Amino acid sequence: MTTFVDRVVLHMQAGDGGHGCVSIHREKFKPFGGPDGGNGGHGGSVSLVVDPQVTTLLDFHFRPHLKAENGKGGAGSNRDGANGHDLLIKVPNGTVVQTLDGTVLADLVGAGTTFEAARGGRGGRGNASLANARRKAPGFAELGEPGDRLDVVLELKSVADVGLVGFPSAGKSSLISVISAAKPKIADYPFTTLVPNLGVVRVDNHTFTVADVPGLIPGAATGKGLGLEFLRHVERCAVLVHVVDTATLEPGRDPLADIDTIEAELAEYGGLADRPRLVALNKVDVPDGQDLADIVRPDLQARGFQVFDVSAATREGLKELTYAMAELVDQARRAAPPAEPTRIVIRPKAVDDAGFTIEAQTDGSFTVRGIRPERWVRQTNFDNDEAVGFLADRLARLGVEEKLAKAGANPGDLVRIGEREFDWQPTLYAGVDFIPGNRGTDVRLEEKSTRPGAAERLAARKARRQRPEDELDAAPEPADDDEDSDGDEE
Repeated sequence: MTTFVDRVVLHMQAGDGGHGCVSIHREKFKPFGGPDGGNGGHGGSVSLVVDPQVTTLLDFHFRPHLKAENGKGGAGSNRDGANGHDLLIKVPNGTVVQTLDGTVLADLVGAGTTFEAARGGRGGRGNASLANARRKAPGFAELGEPGDRLDVVLELKSVADVGLVGFPSAGKSSLISVISAAKPKIADYPFTTLVPNLGVVRVDNHTFTVADVPGLIPGAATGKGLGLEFLRHVERCAVLVHVVDTATLEPGRDPLADIDTIEAELAEYGGLADRPRLVALNKVDVPDGQDLADIVRPDLQARGFQVFDVSAATREGLKELTYAMAELVDQARRAAPPAEPTRIVIRPKAVDDAGFTIEAQTDGSFTVRGIRPERWVRQTNFDNDEAVGFLADRLARLGVEEKLAKAGANPGDLVRIGEREFDWQPTLYAGVDFIPGNRGTDVRLEEKSTRPGAAERLAARKARRQRPEDELDAAPEPADDDEDSDGDEE
């Protein structure tokens, strides 16, 4: 059973940022010493790094879920939370990182090459960091930002200078075992080689790598056999060597037909037409093999191939073949553009770039897109009215309110920012003249109530108590009984 894996799907999750802390410093004789809530720590990131000691993606086949450490939450006394540890994943040289739909994110070639695949979330600020001249003791803190979550596909494309291609049992494994220190499995049945084998060859002052690519049969480029899985390993090869079995006993097989079939598969796979080719007529130690090699050699040379009679068993012709490989590899290296150091490109923002865009939807709603507005929304605790008011102030200063009005938004229209939806109320004032009230509240978000306040109720009670006296003063005096009696007598 093979232990080589060259394609895996990874489920990555970066660490979440820690929440900020809401705390007020209190001590004896100083019950209100000001805000001292610490910031939350940043979440850990997930990065891929090339390690020459790693040759397969087998570990990720059994552990496809990768998660970095979350950041710790802040605490009182201005104690910031610890940052989460980054997760560093070691991958083989030649690993290609791409999305599920095939978009290439990174091509990792060269020891130490690093790619940050999932970025950790930012930690939320505590109320000590949010305090300013107007909000001297904020009753809220920012929430930690969630880390990136994504699925990626890792594909391994062997980084080799020379690729050995040919039918199964053509002798590719035997050839690489005698020209290098590689020890592949060798047997007398087809598809003995189930994984690409890499070997290092040294010729005088030249050193290059050779890859044995298995599984090439008719239809390999369309997924038949093992060819589609391993054809990717010839993409980086500078030289291709056709290893042809001149002693095969299979009916309908001959060196010319084998080369035509392999060339057709390479052409269908694409991208390999410019690679120089060599032809190694293998197993010439067998009498019938040498006779067939003598017959097909003129036709192959007429096609422009350099042809070598070789035998992995007797090592005949291997010296000439390896020298020809070294020469072509050296030519390819000289023709390659020189490696340039990584340039730092600075792209300043445009003068009129507000950092966000507003899109009007067909259903009458509006969507606000931008890094800062979406991050602010993710870090807002919507159970705290003061935090919501702080978000409104930030969006107003950024210009979101003004652009929504210019885009045609009316009061009550639905506005989406990130994963949140709001009913837009332009009458809600957000600006520098805001005077904070009690911690955790915002008077601008309080609903107007018809119920009278405490002062109004107290005045009403006093008025009710004073009303009988007023009525008594205003009432006419009653008539005297004696006078009435005197009048009656008269």
